[in-house]
Amino acid sequence: MEGYKTIKETCSAETEVKHSRFIATVCPCKTEKEATDFIAAMRKKYWDAKHNVYAFSIRENSTKRFSDDGEPHSTAGLPVMEVINHSGIIDVAVVVTRYFGGILLGTGGLVRAYSEAARLALDSAEVETILPTKKFTINCDYGDYDPLLKVLEGFETKILSTDFAQKISLEVAVKAELYEDLLLKCTDKFCARLPFKDTEDIFMGF
Repeated sequence: MEGYKTIKETCSAETEVKHSRFIATVCPCKTEKEATDFIAAMRKKYWDAKHNVYAFSIRENSTKRFSDDGEPHSTAGLPVMEVINHSGIIDVAVVVTRYFGGILLGTGGLVRAYSEAARLALDSAEVETILPTKKFTINCDYGDYDPLLKVLEGFETKILSTDFAQKISLEVAVKAELYEDLLLKCTDKFCARLPFKDTEDIFMGF
């Protein structure tokens, strides 16, 4: 499993070229349905725009789609798709909305305008790296809790949940590449009395 880059949340950017407004909105999407729902929402929001061009790249099934939405062939959707590809970001959808300003831009002008709008929006987004991760559970006595937290902090883990009952149960995530070292450290420090349970392979942002 390899890591990948995506964006944390929806954001937008705008540029103007010869009185035409280009509003680019980017959104994190993990499935094709999420991407198409986002595109539909943008079309509804900008219902009065001349064009709502889109492109998306989804990790699931290596899905890539784009549309010129009425602009001349390969002058809008494909350039936006190329910006996404160049950024290295996936699980993302981009909609570039155009309000026509009355001046024709020509094919080259359209390619530059749509590319620039998409690039501005992606550049403004907060990017996170999603890495192969091990999620697991540890049950410990109250006396082991603070020492365990110090060990976990040393491995940049994320504590997903903590349940304080007769024993303390922690759901923990760690980068997959550090899992074995963390397991050995905990086994040595706590004399194997804190086994890792319910280990699961997932992807998570760090």
